Amino acid sequence: MKRLYIFSLILTLFGLSIHAQTGTTGYDFLRIPTSVHAAATGGNNISIIEDDASLLFNNPALLSNVSDKTFTLQGMSYMSDSWLLGASFVKMSGERGTWAVAAQVLSYGDMTETTADFQEIGSFSASDICLQGGYTYLLTDYWSGGAQGKVLMSNYGDYSSVGLCVDLGLNYYDEAHGFSFSIVAQNLGGEVDALYEESRKLPFNLCMGVSYELANAPIRLSLTVDDLTHWNKDYYSVNGEDLSSGKRLTNHLSLGADIFLSQSLWVGLGYNFRRAYEMKVQDSSHWAGFSLGAGLSVKRFKIGVAYGKYHIASSSFMANAAYCF
Repeated sequence: MKRLYIFSLILTLFGLSIHAQTGTTGYDFLRIPTSVHAAATGGNNISIIEDDASLLFNNPALLSNVSDKTFTLQGMSYMSDSWLLGASFVKMSGERGTWAVAAQVLSYGDMTETTADFQEIGSFSASDICLQGGYTYLLTDYWSGGAQGKVLMSNYGDYSSVGLCVDLGLNYYDEAHGFSFSIVAQNLGGEVDALYEESRKLPFNLCMGVSYELANAPIRLSLTVDDLTHWNKDYYSVNGEDLSSGKRLTNHLSLGADIFLSQSLWVGLGYNFRRAYEMKVQDSSHWAGFSLGAGLSVKRFKIGVAYGKYHIASSSFMANAAYCF
């Protein structure tokens, strides 16, 4: 029965890609990494096995690896006066279940309000908010499945909107061989109270990822294949550039590696091909696509920092802090 459930969930995740949304989307802040470890190893890493509650933002199935009663705070500088803050709490439920609640807010700061002829008439604030709750169940000794629901809210001056969506995730982990495989469908849903006259589409993302721990070295390698429902050349075109099929393929990939210097200290680095391509300016990527980070664990307390470039205007620095009660 458990094998049938796993097989059915895999088919469901692939089947959802048929109805995936294309084109311009709203709530694009959901694409920004919120986990230091995931950000350091490529951005949308969905397969690393860590005691890290913030990984639930990437894959709800990874909650089964998080310690009971873990509280996490995370923050990131985005661009100019924009910043992102998040928090999560994880609690075990029985021997195989784990649930979590989380929230994140991206504030864009104060902006100048003008008339149609560009006369200043004041200022306004803008922000995006995500409230979510998730549950993960350890299906077998190797398989875990998870789901989480999200309430999305945008507030831009006098305009506001509300969206609802879910994430579905599945993870296979063979601890003896250091191998992990995940498949995730992110942001399945829509806008229920539109910001404009027409409802915006959500940034649906179907992705797969693998991680492998080397047998003779304290190194873990990761590969994530992102955005599996978008393969046409127009979707990735920049300034009308015609992409070859090979270029379109690499723009779905992100690579990551983390090195464990000790049981309590790790460093990681990654490269996201799509981010580097989309942020290229006059044949220079100005280090876009590259990311790096490090983390330290001391008894019940964990901290981590990461660097990445998620907007052409500036670089971003992220920090996580977690405590297990």
